[in-house]
Amino acid sequence: MKKQTVTKLIAGLILCLTVTFFVGQVSDLLEIHHTPTEQKIKPSQKTKQAQEHNSQVQVSHRRTSKKSVMRRPINWKKSSETVAYPDLSKIDDFWIHVSTRKSRVFLMSGSRKIYTMYASTGAGGEQATPKGTWYIQPEKGDFFYNSQSGEGAKYWVSFKDHGVYLFHSVPTDQNGNFIKKEATELGKKANSHGCVRLSVADAKWMYHNLQPNTKVVID
Repeated sequence: MKKQTVTKLIAGLILCLTVTFFVGQVSDLLEIHHTPTEQKIKPSQKTKQAQEHNSQVQVSHRRTSKKSVMRRPINWKKSSETVAYPDLSKIDDFWIHVSTRKSRVFLMSGSRKIYTMYASTGAGGEQATPKGTWYIQPEKGDFFYNSQSGEGAKYWVSFKDHGVYLFHSVPTDQNGNFIKKEATELGKKANSHGCVRLSVADAKWMYHNLQPNTKVVID
């Protein structure tokens, strides 16, 4: 009797050990199967990554917006940008940069560009636009005509030699009609007689808003 009892105990112990070993093996296999292949991201890391992504999207949007405000195709009758002109009463350190190479006029606030205008500058040689630092002068008018060149313009403002070198609209004939062949070169080709040609809307804005002694840098 005792021998049978001992035999049963030994058999039960062996069975328990076998079951325990088998369960352990299965558990290990299940853990290996369900182990993530990538490290889990903590909530704080997710938040930081989301913020960085949003910041990149915003920067990209600003860059896209900055490029998209230029009016294309160029329209010599309208403003160069599709947004409102700057309010100069709210601008510090305002000055004007004329790039003869790019055929652009940049309205500046310190080192920051606040508005860009399509332009056409002097054709070169004796008709080159004078490079250097100049200042807006008191002379200005809503129309002029030069019989020697056979061209006139609207909304002119002098920046050198008191009525010789001007900001003004694309050219007109003696009757004030715009010369379309010349106007369509705006922003593309330097073909003026030394003045800085602008779209009609841009020239009108300059005529109404530029104050004497505003700095003009031409390069």
